[in-house]
Amino acid sequence: MKTIAPQPPELTRAASTFAALGSEQRLMVLNALVRAGPDGLSIGELGARTGVTGSTLTHHMKILSQAGLVAQERKGRSIICAAVAYDELRHLSDFLLRECCADVPEPNRGHNHG
Repeated sequence: MKTIAPQPPELTRAASTFAALGSEQRLMVLNALVRAGPDGLSIGELGARTGVTGSTLTHHMKILSQAGLVAQERKGRSIICAAVAYDELRHLSDFLLRECCADVPEPNRGHNHG
């Protein structure tokens, strides 16, 4: 019987976050919110910018929110959505690139190939 070693918490967290980003529409929504900056966008404006509206947008916002990437806040009659996890996004890219070229012999290491 094959034994599977437990996954380090960092790998589990990264996999969960990447799963939340595993949709073109969710990536569009998150990208629009990152572009909008910390003030975010109203749900209507977010839908207009991404073409994702109604229950589909609600569904995607729920998944992104559960992953800790976005937040929603009621301001008066509007719901404002904002990307809140800039550090988490940076952490994800660092997770992927941290060991870049680690298995390449020393003289050939580096990011420039060609």
